[in-house]
Amino acid sequence: MGTLLVKMFWSFVRISPMTFGGGYAMIPLLEREFVEKRQWITREEMSSGLAVAGSAPGGIGVNAAAFIGYRMKGVPGAAAAILGITLPTFFIVLVLGLAFAQVQHHPKAAAALAGIQAGVAALILVSAYNMGRSSLVDRGTMITAAAALVLLLLGVHPIGLIAAGLLLGHAAVLFRVKREGGRLLRQEASAAAAAPSYKYADYYIADGI
Repeated sequence: MGTLLVKMFWSFVRISPMTFGGGYAMIPLLEREFVEKRQWITREEMSSGLAVAGSAPGGIGVNAAAFIGYRMKGVPGAAAAILGITLPTFFIVLVLGLAFAQVQHHPKAAAALAGIQAGVAALILVSAYNMGRSSLVDRGTMITAAAALVLLLLGVHPIGLIAAGLLLGHAAVLFRVKREGGRLLRQEASAAAAAPSYKYADYYIADGI
């Protein structure tokens, strides 16, 4: 257990300094490290974790790190992940804050920041594409995503969209159970029998939303 915690901590330490532009720019790096390279979690688990991380208060990068750490090693894993993701950026921001006051009006510094912002936009688009591949699985999810995008562009607060999504998702499940009845319950029972068992707390933290 200790070895895995150390590996996880250093993985987040390496990722943290490369995430210019905030937590959303970190998502492709998290996917590459933990889904593709180390295969510690699946792409579906990552998408679920990002949905929870984006809905919860706080930065999505730290929330996603806590989710990954908890899924792997419970509370100690979450603590190791949060420390790994926050410590490097704390010291980097401290140094940059002192230096930026001296160079903020320099043309080369302004040009560098403009280039970084363009790169961050590309990283966010890649993250949206990867999430869409595993989250937009049928007509209902596609319509929901399109409607949410339109409402965001119209200025609706994200909290309102999250609350509406929870209510609509719950209503859709109830409608499906009522319409399909026993067949759906048998399918879910078969899937549950084949799936790995989780602790009670895992359901709410990782899979419940």
